Amino acid sequence: MRKEEFSRLSISQKIKTLYLEGSFVVAIRYYRHKVNLYLLGDEYVEVFYNHKLDQIEKIEFLARKHSRMKFYLDQIKIA
Repeated sequence: MRKEEFSRLSISQKIKTLYLEGSFVVAIRYYRHKVNLYLLGDEYVEVFYNHKLDQIEKIEFLARKHSRMKFYLDQIKIA
């Protein structure tokens, strides 16, 4: 699935796609969110879950050069 197609999906469709086609990599805490990182094809996707509201607030692609990548690199090796 191309990034443009994935970006147009609803949150529930994105969740289903990640569950069926993606691979869970790692979870981190980031401010008020638990963020799950998935690999979808050759792209990383973040799922931001707000535990206080008990809801997923956003699902978006993570650029490999984004500053948040350092939080993941502390836990795993990403090529």
